[in-house]
Amino acid sequence: MEPSKQEAPKLMETSPNISNDSSASEKGEATNQPNSRYALTVDEVIEQHIGALGLAQIVHVLLVSIAWVFDAQTTLVSIFSDAQPAARILATGAIVEGAALCGLSRGEWEWNGSTSDTIVSEWNLICQHKFLVAVPSTLFFIGSLFGSGVYGYLADSWFGRKKTLLLSCVLTFVTAFAISFSPNVWVYAFLRFANGFFRSGIGSCCIVLATEIVGKKWRGQVGQYGFFFFTLGFLSLPLMAYLERKSWRNLYRIISFLPLGYAVCLLPFAYESPRWLLVKGRNKEAMVILKKLARRNGKQLPADLSLVDPIPERNDQTSSSEKFWKTKWAVKRIILVMLAGFGSGFVYYGIQLNAENLNFNLYLTVAVNALMEFPAVFIGSFLLGVMNRRPLFSNSSYLAGVACLLCAVLSLHRVIRAVSIAKWLQLAVEAVGFMASSTAYDVMYVYSVELFPTNVRNTAVSLLRQAFMLGASAAPLLVALGRESAMMSFIVFGVASVLSGVVSIWLRETRNAPLYETLAQQGKAEEIENKTVLIT
Repeated sequence: MEPSKQEAPKLMETSPNISNDSSASEKGEATNQPNSRYALTVDEVIEQHIGALGLAQIVHVLLVSIAWVFDAQTTLVSIFSDAQPAARILATGAIVEGAALCGLSRGEWEWNGSTSDTIVSEWNLICQHKFLVAVPSTLFFIGSLFGSGVYGYLADSWFGRKKTLLLSCVLTFVTAFAISFSPNVWVYAFLRFANGFFRSGIGSCCIVLATEIVGKKWRGQVGQYGFFFFTLGFLSLPLMAYLERKSWRNLYRIISFLPLGYAVCLLPFAYESPRWLLVKGRNKEAMVILKKLARRNGKQLPADLSLVDPIPERNDQTSSSEKFWKTKWAVKRIILVMLAGFGSGFVYYGIQLNAENLNFNLYLTVAVNALMEFPAVFIGSFLLGVMNRRPLFSNSSYLAGVACLLCAVLSLHRVIRAVSIAKWLQLAVEAVGFMASSTAYDVMYVYSVELFPTNVRNTAVSLLRQAFMLGASAAPLLVALGRESAMMSFIVFGVASVLSGVVSIWLRETRNAPLYETLAQQGKAEEIENKTVLIT
């Protein structure tokens, strides 16, 4: 309802304050504040007085979403820093891959470039040491897995979303810069673990900060903004890696300073989530932010407006995380989300890392995959506005799975020999599969934001991120296996993607559903809704 058309506020003469919205599920519980006579939930304030998506929210969403650039660069830099370069046989001058060097003495061949090109050439990670290449990437994702849980707790408890994002950006800089001085593969692997741990707060905080200040109609679309910036970060890597192709250390130094600059120059202008402030009892601070948003949208909040307190009884000292694991519906839901997320993360990161096992130039293949993220973001953004979340996620997963299985067929030697354009078909099918896996990955992030209430939302998104990272941590090992059998790696990716789509069938639909503030509020509202559906 536009402010110019809405009815005058209903003033209460008695102490109980009730929102003038008739939807019990959206308004939550009434507050008991004698001096305020017009109380609304954050959802109602946004929809009725600020606007579902105005200039102030767009600027804020862009500010917090920029951090996804560094998340992508830090995550995917290993595609280039850990790549296996070609070598040259000294006697014949023939260019060969690493596997052909096994059995040759070190004096019979040399790297076709500088030894500082990648960690493989610098530390000779070939033949009996070839699986060491997968260790740093696996540890990076394991670090992200543990870090997601820590950051989720910090962001939902006393630290907040904005400060957690600031901390994550600064520590990402410190660890990425330290990586560039690694003396051996073991120190490198440890620092990649630390880097994964500390960067893991970026994505979850960004998407929650972006979606918690817009109307329900736009949550899916603004959730996609972050993935657009993730794509820009991904697309920037081939260029930076090509310019620094003679030094993997310089590549890390370049990407390390970007999150630091963001944390110092841009993040201070972003807002803390008013929903989180309200859940923490910081009502005045939440109202200040909502007033700023309204003013910058050219609107004004009513002078007698107050916010409905979602937790009227604040004597209960049980933490949100403890309540979360004691709430049956929430535990069941997060298990399903994490199972689906595991398959999505495994396939999404696996296809990217598996680029080296295609019969194409690595820089070109990565650039094509990065470019496919753009249609994934735009198509996903459009479909989130017109489709339900659950079928969009599952159908995208099925498409990615089918594409991976087709890539497995096209990787067979007899198919390559029989079909002259087989390698081009494989690149095209792989690109479509990656686009579909990217769409599924992005949609699941938005979906998880809507499946859980404010007081545990960052925890839930962080647990999803843990599942993504657990799947991603297994991907480098399969990619290493793919150097011996590309077909097998694509088959495993395909089956995993299909299964993740199947798991989502048991999740609740959330399109156009309100964002609840507490577990109790959401549980009660969904219980009433289920009973209504059964009756009708």
